[in-house]
Amino acid sequence: MKSLSILILSLCLLPVAWAVDVSGLVVKQSPYSVAKTLDRLENVLQKKGIGIVTRWNHSAKAEEVGIPLRDTELLLFGNPKLGSHMFTAEQTAGIDLPMKALAWKDADGQVWLGYNDPQYIARRHGIDNRSEVIQKMQGALDKLTNAAVAD
Repeated sequence: MKSLSILILSLCLLPVAWAVDVSGLVVKQSPYSVAKTLDRLENVLQKKGIGIVTRWNHSAKAEEVGIPLRDTELLLFGNPKLGSHMFTAEQTAGIDLPMKALAWKDADGQVWLGYNDPQYIARRHGIDNRSEVIQKMQGALDKLTNAAVAD
C-alpha cells in the first residue's frame, strides 16, 4: 500500500517537475496571472531596494508584428552590491546580469516564474571564487520569488 501511495504522489507531481527543464533555470509555479506575478515581484524587489531596470512584454511586442504568443513578460533587476562582485571575477558575466525574471503562461494555462541560477551564471563564466556572493544571491532570489508566487 505504501508503494502505491508513493507512486500516486509521484504521478501527481510529474507535470510540475517536467513542466520546464532548462539547464540553469529555476522555475516556480505561480497562482497569479503573468502580469500580477511580475507586479508582485517588482513590488517586493522595490521594497528591498533592488533596482528595476526595465519590464518587457514579449507577448505585446509579438502581437504588434502579428505573431501570436501566450502571455510572456520579462523583468530586469539588479543589486550592484552583489552583482558587481561577479564582474570583478569575470566581466563577461555582464551579459547575464542584471538578473532577469521571466513569467509566462504555458499551453495548459499555468503561469510560471523563472530566473537564471547564479551558480549557473558563475559556471558559464568560469567564476569559481565567489561562492559566498553566489550563495547570497541564490538565497535572496529564492525568498524574493517565493514572495511573488505565494498565495
